[in-house]
Amino acid sequence: MNRLCRLIAPVASCILPALAGQAAAQDFPAHPVALVVPYPAGGSADILARAIGEKLGEKLGQPVVVENKSGAGTAIGARYVAQAPADGYTLLLGTVSSHAINPAIAKVGYDPIRDFALVAPVASTPFVLVTPAASSFRTLSDVIAAARRQPEPLDYASAGPGTSNHLAGEMLANATKVRLVHVPYRGSAPALVDVMAGHVPLMFDLQTTSIPNIRQGKLRALAVTSLQRSSLLPGVPTVAESGMPGFEVSAWFAVFAPAKVPAQTLQRLQAAMSAVMDSDDLKQQLRQIGAEPDPRSPGEFAVYLEQEIKKYAAVVKAAGLAPH
Repeated sequence: MNRLCRLIAPVASCILPALAGQAAAQDFPAHPVALVVPYPAGGSADILARAIGEKLGEKLGQPVVVENKSGAGTAIGARYVAQAPADGYTLLLGTVSSHAINPAIAKVGYDPIRDFALVAPVASTPFVLVTPAASSFRTLSDVIAAARRQPEPLDYASAGPGTSNHLAGEMLANATKVRLVHVPYRGSAPALVDVMAGHVPLMFDLQTTSIPNIRQGKLRALAVTSLQRSSLLPGVPTVAESGMPGFEVSAWFAVFAPAKVPAQTLQRLQAAMSAVMDSDDLKQQLRQIGAEPDPRSPGEFAVYLEQEIKKYAAVVKAAGLAPH
């Protein structure tokens, strides 16, 4: 009998945790779920997460609690979720920065593909190339012509080194073969203040924060970085239609779980997020903050994510932003 027990014990030690994991997946969710935002409270990502979290909590039957874990350009929050227990109770509102840009620039401590399971794409918002309202620039063509004509390169502001709006400027410089000088700030707000004051002539700013200033006559919009014109700025041409086909830069958002989350739990989360994203109320909320709901399936977005990772790796290399 003792010998039989010794033979069975190792098998049981493997089977019991697996059975416990299956039971936990079947009961999911049994308590609140955390949705980690890799940015401080109050910004666009935080507002977006809270709108999603409320709806997702209703579908799951458990509260979804937003947790802000900012720092290292989104790497702290993303790494926290990558290393969290893979039980579905810790999710990430991932972004183009956390999954495409930062891994190309720095050693972030996670792999954007291998260490995450995609739950659902959520939304995206384009950037707008803006200039001070008093500027002589009326179109993107004016900017390119001036950059080619004058001996000194044009300055453009950004929210900081390695941010989406920084790399949008690098992409524009590469596409047009003009010289642009990056002027980094500690965030978009101080950068916009200097652009509106005329201290810096250009900036790629998120549509969400630029539209109020455009409508108030403080900024002039020259082009948007989405492939199609923005429904909120229908009179503003895209960069692509201004002579640079295929040019696209967007701040996208998607929900991720740790990579080894049980299949049953992932399917539950995906079904709940699909129902959330079908809500007309949520779509209206997203559009009110300048974000466009993303209709793609997880499979379609996974292909897009791989394309984004390759694109930004190439942009970072061309800009000389070596990983550190």
